[in-house]
Amino acid sequence: MGGCGFGKGPQGDLVGAEDRPDFNPQEVPFGMVPCPGGTFHMGQTDQDISASMVNMNKQVTIAGFYMDETEITNNEYRQFMNAIRQDSIDVLGEEYVMTELYPDTTVWVRDFTYHMGDPLMEYYYTHPAFDDYPVVGVDWFAAKYFCNWRTKHKNAANEEAGSAPTPNFRLPSEAEWEYAARGGRDLATYPWGGPYLRNSKGCMLANFKPGRGDYASDGYAYTSAVGSFFPNDFGLYDMSGNVAEWCDDAYMEASVPVVWDMNPTNPDDNEPRKVVRGGSWKDIAYFLETGTRNFEYQDSARSYIGFRTAMIQIGMGTNRQLN
Repeated sequence: MGGCGFGKGPQGDLVGAEDRPDFNPQEVPFGMVPCPGGTFHMGQTDQDISASMVNMNKQVTIAGFYMDETEITNNEYRQFMNAIRQDSIDVLGEEYVMTELYPDTTVWVRDFTYHMGDPLMEYYYTHPAFDDYPVVGVDWFAAKYFCNWRTKHKNAANEEAGSAPTPNFRLPSEAEWEYAARGGRDLATYPWGGPYLRNSKGCMLANFKPGRGDYASDGYAYTSAVGSFFPNDFGLYDMSGNVAEWCDDAYMEASVPVVWDMNPTNPDDNEPRKVVRGGSWKDIAYFLETGTRNFEYQDSARSYIGFRTAMIQIGMGTNRQLN
């Protein structure tokens, strides 16, 4: 190794800059699971029932990354809100914090006409009974702000410990989300693999709307506590159903033929429509499919949309098993 210039040598040798922070092999961030990089076929895996032609199959490669094991919960989001109210209220202003970042609990009443949503409006975010349920009523901007806060919060602890900064927490790209949802099962209709919505014992495999007017056959009328159903092969819970999830990408009908086939993404600040994936507790099975694309406007908060965060994996080859 000495012949290659590694380590300290005589004066005048090329030895690299000194006083660099220590960096051990990247550890799996708390609450996240590794998604080893690989190649898969992105796009629809079943009939395009809406004849939209917006999600034809395309083979793409994804670099390794980490993703939250579950959707961000009410109590995890509450940690963020408490920190913002304690440290940033004077800078951001109470009106901005409460109208832009605080979950809009009125979505339970506004999203559905002739629906008794008042109990959920009052208790869903505030009551400890719902601490482990996915946070909703958060628009795309608030989800992005949460990611920035989480990065700063973690790196403040790293700096105090003398460790190198962690990569940014962020919303997953649409391609990352779909790759993670499949869990290594290429062309899988659902995260659990097969085309069926029940297991061999007849139990539902996700929280969704099985039939017209039927919301409770899966055991939950609305959302369920995160991790209530089996994870996929990457160890990720609720990639289908429970709540749909914000992605970082702007929605574009022609994105499949336009974006690159290596870590594709579509960052467009001029497009107010942002990608939403996974389907929710109020959606039929079509929206639970790993290849179904959907969108919502970036400033719209809904009772059926939440999010989870992702982080790039650095320091080793794309296809090596992440520790």
